[in-house]
Amino acid sequence: LHLRLFSTTTTALTEIFLRELREKHDVESAVFLVDGAQHLQTALARASLRFQTERNGNRNAIERIFRELKRRTSSFSNCFSHVEPQTAENWLQAFAAWLNAPN
Repeated sequence: LHLRLFSTTTTALTEIFLRELREKHDVESAVFLVDGAQHLQTALARASLRFQTERNGNRNAIERIFRELKRRTSSFSNCFSHVEPQTAENWLQAFAAWLNAPN
């Protein structure tokens, strides 16, 4: 799992995210399932990573997980509403480290 908090979605920010993802994980043979978001497609193409545009099927399962993650994260919004973005970023990084730790 790799998480990064950005205040918006752009091709440049997606490229930063993909660069960090490559540093942590072997994604060269992965196929990324994306929707019609042009910034995702552009960033993946520039990074020479394979992607497939899907609006249903396997992507729906991923969307369900993402919706659940967003729902659970929103329950913490009161904790983060008054803090700097870096605090939220630190929390997400700590969560990712905990989630990825061997049991």
